[in-house]
Amino acid sequence: MAVKRIVTNIAASDMAAAKTFYGDVLGMKVVMDHGWIMTFATPAATTPQISIAAEGGSGTPVPDISIEVDDLEDVYQRMTERGFAVEYGPADEPWGVRRFYARDPFGRLVNILSHA
Repeated sequence: MAVKRIVTNIAASDMAAAKTFYGDVLGMKVVMDHGWIMTFATPAATTPQISIAAEGGSGTPVPDISIEVDDLEDVYQRMTERGFAVEYGPADEPWGVRRFYARDPFGRLVNILSHA
């Protein structure tokens, strides 16, 4: 038996806001849309992961989701241009990542990061 995929489900009523945050800002593509559920994905090959944490590192709260990007500064600029609240960072962390925390339109704390 092997885990093939991990999917994060977020309760939301505003699909347009989801498309702005996860699609326009983070560049993910809508791969399924049934009206009541919209799934975003990336063409990049990924490995299923789940993290269990007592804190978010550097004294921050544990984020709901972590998303690794290839150009953190570009995503940060798009995030702030569209008015999404950045609650931490950008910061260079001692474990080798540069990251910031932002709230998605549904109140989830999202850790946006890139490896150094």
